[in-house]
Amino acid sequence: MEVANLEIDDMEPTERELLAELRRLRRSLRLHPTDMPDPMEALSVGQRVADWVASVMGSWKFIIFQTIVLVAWVSINLIAVAKSWDPYPFILLNLVLSFQAAYAAPIIVMSQNRQQDIDRRAAQNDYRINLKAELEIELLHEKIDELRVQEVLRLSEAVSSLTDLLVQSRGSNGSEMTETAGRSDGPA
Repeated sequence: MEVANLEIDDMEPTERELLAELRRLRRSLRLHPTDMPDPMEALSVGQRVADWVASVMGSWKFIIFQTIVLVAWVSINLIAVAKSWDPYPFILLNLVLSFQAAYAAPIIVMSQNRQQDIDRRAAQNDYRINLKAELEIELLHEKIDELRVQEVLRLSEAVSSLTDLLVQSRGSNGSEMTETAGRSDGPA
């Protein structure tokens, strides 16, 4: 636990703030796991309409339907020249398409802006998660380095004690050898 406190002291202020925020979020999720906000619940009526219009107008069904309507409009007005409600320059058709574009464009832009906000929040969350992962990896590296230092210390102590034992055993063997050598030098 001491090492973790020392590592927190070595962190930048922004890293400490992020770590504290992530801990608060984790605690709140443990206490209330079902309180996660549903992104669709928070939408206003206007936002839901904007999303619906954008999804409809951005589909092949809409393009095919609009193409059929435009071809029918032009065909009916060209064939029934005497009783056409919109003769050749198709001014009424231009007016209808202008109204459609005038209202559709801002509605689609509203939907895209909201989606952009959602994407921005997701990117911020991804950044925080990546930063937390980086901090965790750094913490793991420091723990591994500490374990390596402890292992080197233990190995050094083991080598030192083995060296002492070797020196002691050679010392005792050397004195025995001189005693044995002194006995064999005598008269036989």
